[in-house]
Amino acid sequence: MSTLSWILLASLAGGAISVLAAALFAYTARAAWVPMLISYAIGALLGAAFLEVLPHAIVAGGDATTSGGIILAGILGFFVLEKLVLWRHCHIEACEGHEPHVHVHGHDHGRSGLLILVGDTFHNFVDGVLIAAAFMEDVRLGIVTALAMIAHEIPQEVGDFLILLHSGYSKARALAFNLLSSFATLGGGLLAYFTLSAAQGAVPVMLSVAAASMIYVAVADLIPGLHKRPELGATVQQVSLILLGILTIVGAHHLAEHFAG
Repeated sequence: MSTLSWILLASLAGGAISVLAAALFAYTARAAWVPMLISYAIGALLGAAFLEVLPHAIVAGGDATTSGGIILAGILGFFVLEKLVLWRHCHIEACEGHEPHVHVHGHDHGRSGLLILVGDTFHNFVDGVLIAAAFMEDVRLGIVTALAMIAHEIPQEVGDFLILLHSGYSKARALAFNLLSSFATLGGGLLAYFTLSAAQGAVPVMLSVAAASMIYVAVADLIPGLHKRPELGATVQQVSLILLGILTIVGAHHLAEHFAG
């Protein structure tokens, strides 16, 4: 397939899989599974960032110091965005007055269901840009990046469903609006493909930003929630699932090599 075809497939499938999987969890009320999804997502994000995206960014850019600087700036930028409540991921574990182990956005900090959808649409658009940049560098990298994004999006989308239902949306409307929001991934991917095609020098920069995004989400947003369960059994489970997420990325790399080769 062509690079554009891969981007279209990954953007559409990634968004749909994330939303439909999240709907399945939300509809069946399997909230106890969400912490396991989060631990797995941490491993997938860190594995993709450090084993795939970051090495490609350094090789494509030809300067490890520059790539490191971009990643550092990206992490700071995501921190500022989160402070501005654009990418505010509020996990129940970190929010006062809630039951633990459910992953949601900060509805109880005054965000309406509409604002959540707006924020997620922006988030999905950026994911599309990062996925496109990865595919334009290497098909195998694109596949691994898309899988890491999906692993992160599923627990996030579970939170979205819970909040929208709590805000008065019907299950059908919550599903429809989340699916509509997921199409922003396709828009970001298409825009990035045609824009970055004219400026290939921007691809290493976008890969560094992608690595920064994965590292920030995993370390700043997801890991702190795991510390709310310090008992040995929970820790063993968390470490095991993080390792499983990393191994998934390693396995996906080898499978991608097979299909792309």
